[in-house]
Amino acid sequence: MLTNEEMINYLARLGIREIQPPTRSFLFELHKAHVERIPWETVDIFAGKPVPIDIKASVQLMVNRRSGYCFHLNGAFGELLRALGYQVSWHRAGVQPLGEEPRVNSFHLGMTVCFKNEQEADERWIVDAGLGDMPYEPLPLRPGIYQQGPLMYKVMESGVTKGGWRLEHDPQASFAGADYAPDVVHDLEEFKPKHEIYSRSADSPWMNLFLVRHRHAAGSNELRGCVWIKREGRDIVKSEIQSKSQWLEILGDVFDEHLVSYSGQERDELWKKAWKLHEEWKRKNAI
Repeated sequence: MLTNEEMINYLARLGIREIQPPTRSFLFELHKAHVERIPWETVDIFAGKPVPIDIKASVQLMVNRRSGYCFHLNGAFGELLRALGYQVSWHRAGVQPLGEEPRVNSFHLGMTVCFKNEQEADERWIVDAGLGDMPYEPLPLRPGIYQQGPLMYKVMESGVTKGGWRLEHDPQASFAGADYAPDVVHDLEEFKPKHEIYSRSADSPWMNLFLVRHRHAAGSNELRGCVWIKREGRDIVKSEIQSKSQWLEILGDVFDEHLVSYSGQERDELWKKAWKLHEEWKRKNAI
């Protein structure tokens, strides 16, 4: 359970000064603030400094102006919601890259929130602050198509796990969607071996990919290595970042990622590694 100080500091990171009852409207406020102000990122993995996914470590990332990826984000956010009085459940899930098949492989930590509405009926909501650019607001756990700003999401029955559900991403997105198992997971032990693969294995997609993403009301932002992908409405603009100063400025001003735990030398090394991989990518693709 969060300490009172941790809860206050976490809420302050989200720009929320007043604790409210666990209502639907407050849940929406919390979710939107989380995905806007705390990005999904691979920075620590890319730097060779992965952070454990136990709840204490993940919460400390959030309160100390740092971040992580799904295990950290949904782990910490779930603990905050519990402290605020919400009924939170974690679930095994799997993200489907473009061109690949759907899966539930525990490489993603899913989350739902259940509470009684004004009519005293149970409502279940998909709450996911760990997918980078989806969703902006909680989604009702019932089949349907949901428009959130310029991005469209679809909730449907999963085709790969009985009783589960699927959250399908916008057709223009960088991945196809995610599938969630219905069974409730009570701790993060299931996900620790997956985190080890993501953070230390040569087969990890994140070891050599500097990636930072976040969502906002009008679209999303992504810094992929040295390319800034900015979505506003239905327009997508890609910009090559060619200097360390501009790269650090975008990280701070756009994503609120100020690399607070990295020294000047370490920031320089991060930039050099990102730029080297970017140039190798350009040569390979003849750009």
